[in-house]
Amino acid sequence: MAEPERTESMDQRSRGAADTTVCGALSAIGAGAYVVDDKGCIIAVNARAEQLLARPAEDLVGRDAHDLLHRDASGQPMPTSRCSMRQAFHAGRTAQGEGEWFARGDGSLLPINWVITPYDTGDREAATLVVFHCDQQPQEAGPRPETVREALTELERLALLAETTTQLTSTLDTNEALRRLVALLVPRLADWVVIDLITERDEVWRTAVVHAEDGVLVRHEELQGPMPPVPEESPMPLSRALRGVASTLAGPTTYQQPPDSGIAVEQRHLFERTGIRSAAIVPIRSTREVLGALTLGRAEKAGDFTTADLPLIEDIARRAAVALDNARLYQRQRKVAETMQNHLLPQLPRVPGLEMIARYLPAPHASQVGGDWYDAFRLSDGATALAVGDVVGHDLEAAAGMAQVRNVLRAYAWSQQEPPSRIVQRLDEAITHITNVPMATMIFARLDQADNGHWELSWTNAGHPPPLLVSRDGLTRCLTDGHGILLGTDSRTPRPDATAVLPPGSTLLLYTDGLIEAAGHSLDEGLGRLRQHAAALAHRSLASFADQLLRRVRPADNDDDVALLALRTPVETRAR
Repeated sequence: MAEPERTESMDQRSRGAADTTVCGALSAIGAGAYVVDDKGCIIAVNARAEQLLARPAEDLVGRDAHDLLHRDASGQPMPTSRCSMRQAFHAGRTAQGEGEWFARGDGSLLPINWVITPYDTGDREAATLVVFHCDQQPQEAGPRPETVREALTELERLALLAETTTQLTSTLDTNEALRRLVALLVPRLADWVVIDLITERDEVWRTAVVHAEDGVLVRHEELQGPMPPVPEESPMPLSRALRGVASTLAGPTTYQQPPDSGIAVEQRHLFERTGIRSAAIVPIRSTREVLGALTLGRAEKAGDFTTADLPLIEDIARRAAVALDNARLYQRQRKVAETMQNHLLPQLPRVPGLEMIARYLPAPHASQVGGDWYDAFRLSDGATALAVGDVVGHDLEAAAGMAQVRNVLRAYAWSQQEPPSRIVQRLDEAITHITNVPMATMIFARLDQADNGHWELSWTNAGHPPPLLVSRDGLTRCLTDGHGILLGTDSRTPRPDATAVLPPGSTLLLYTDGLIEAAGHSLDEGLGRLRQHAAALAHRSLASFADQLLRRVRPADNDDDVALLALRTPVETRAR
C-alpha cells in the first residue's frame, strides 16, 4: 500500500506547486482575478479580488464561482441560462461583458466589467481565468427602482421565446412578421425597437422605429428610411451587427466620438432624437446570410441592458431571421410565378366597337399560378374567339396544362372553320394524347357582328359555370344552353351549340368557379350572389364592373384561383 500513498502525495505536491504558480501570476494582475477549474470552482484568487469582493481567499477557493458571486441587478442569483460568462466558460472561449454584478461578503453588490479566457495552469486539467474590475462604488443589495428593471423569470423567458416562434412562423408576409416582432418586444423588454434590414440589393433600410407611448405603439416614420452602406472595418455596434460579427451594448456616449461612417452619424441622430440611454444591438442572421440588425432601446423603462440580456435577444433575433428568410423566399417564388403567369395569360385583342377586359387572381395559398385561364383572339374569318377554362389544380403543373390546352385550342380554332362545339370536340379528343391534362372545364365562344349591327354569340359549354349576360338596365340572364360534359372523360358524345344576340350596351361575363364557389354553399347560391351584384354594377365602367365583382362576390374563404373575361357591346348598333 505504500506505493499508492507516495503517488497521491506527489500529485498533491504537484497541484500545490501549480496553485502557487497560478497565485503568483495572478498577483501581477492589477484588477481582480481568479481561476476556476473545469467544474467552475475557484482554485486561485489574487489579493485585489479579495479586496473588491470583501472575502478572504479561504472563503473563495473551492466554491462554485457562479453560485457564490454572480447576481442579477436586484441581488437575486443569476440563472445559468442567462449567464453569458457561464456560456463562455462551457464553450471554452474568450468573452467579455460589462454592467453585471458580483455579491460581496458584506451583502452589497459590486458592479463589474469582466473578461474570461481559457488559462494554462501547467497542470493537466483545463482551467479558466476571470479578470474583473469595478468603476463604481459597491451598492446595497435589493431593488433600486430608479435604475433597476424587474428581470424576466426563466419561465417568462421560455414563454416569450415560444410565443415568438409561434407568432413569427405563422406568417409569410414580411411586414406582418415585423409588426408581430415589435408587439412582442415593446414594452415587455424595451420602450424603443429599431429594425434595420439589408435589402436584396445589399442596401440597408431602417424599416421600423417604434416607441411605446402610454401603452400604444407609435411608429416614427421620420426616423425610418434608407441608411448609408455598411462599413467593412467599423468597430461600432450597429456596423458590427449588420456584418453579423457580434452583439453589443451601446449608449449615447458610444456615438459621441467623431463618426467613422455614415451609419455612425445616423446612430448618433437616433440616440439624440429618441433619448435612448441603453441599447442592445444584435444581428438578425439566418443560416444563409445576415438579414439585418435588431436594436432594443430603453429611455423611460427602468434598468440598463447588460450582457446577460444578450442571449435572450439573440435567440429572438434568430427566430425573427428564420421568419424573414422564409418570407423572402416565398415572395421570390411568388414573383417568379407571377411573371410566369403574366406571360402565360394573353393580351386581349382590339375589336372595333367592343370593350373587353380580363382579370386573374391566384389562389390565396398557392404559388401565384394556377389552372384557371382566359383567352380572346381574332379568327381567320374575322370573328372573335372567347374562352374561359379551368384545368384541375392550382400549381405549376396546372399552369403548364392550362398553357397546353389553350395553345391546342387556338390552333384548332384558327385552322378549322367549324362551330364551337366541333372545335371543342376535337380538343377533347386530343387532350389525353398530346397534353398532360387529366381533366378540365371550359367555355368556348365565337362572337360575330351581323349585317344589322347586332352582336351574335355562339358557344359550347364543357362542364363549366354558365356565362352571365347583364343588360344595360340591370336585367341578368344565365346562358345555360349549350351545356355538355367536361373535357378529359374520353366521351364521344356530340357537343351542343347555343346562340344568343347581345343587346346594345349589355355586358357578357365569362368566369371560373372560384368566383362563386364557397364551402357549405351551393352553386345556385353563388350564382344568385353573382347576379345580384352584377345587376347593381351594370352602370359602372367595365373595369370597375370587373374589379367590384371580384371584391364583392369572391368568397372570403375561397381557396381557388379566379379568371374573369368581360366584354360590353356598344349602346348604339351600327350596320356593317
